[in-house]
Amino acid sequence: MKKIEAVIKPFKLDEVKEALQDAGVQGMTVLEAKGYGRQKGHSELYRGAEYVIDFLPKIKIEVVVPDDMAASVVEAIQAAARTGKIGDGKIFVSDVLDVIRIRTGETGPQAV
Repeated sequence: MKKIEAVIKPFKLDEVKEALQDAGVQGMTVLEAKGYGRQKGHSELYRGAEYVIDFLPKIKIEVVVPDDMAASVVEAIQAAARTGKIGDGKIFVSDVLDVIRIRTGETGPQAV
């Protein structure tokens, strides 16, 4: 199994969610996050004073899928989240050793 974590722009969440549903993903975790990369934040004017916003709002999506679905899920996220501008985000893929469903005690891919 693979855990796929994607950090994306907030306004792309609905498009990514639909793309993941079309790819066969049954569930996901969505977190509000703040961060920066090459963008290095930006500055805004408020009442005549300039403020530097270091951390930009982002959305982090986490899904766990079987190994054979990982490539198609990554492609779906990439296609749906891309704007072509700096700050589109990142996708991280890592191995998952085990999953346990708390309610039933199921383990492995059946628990996903």
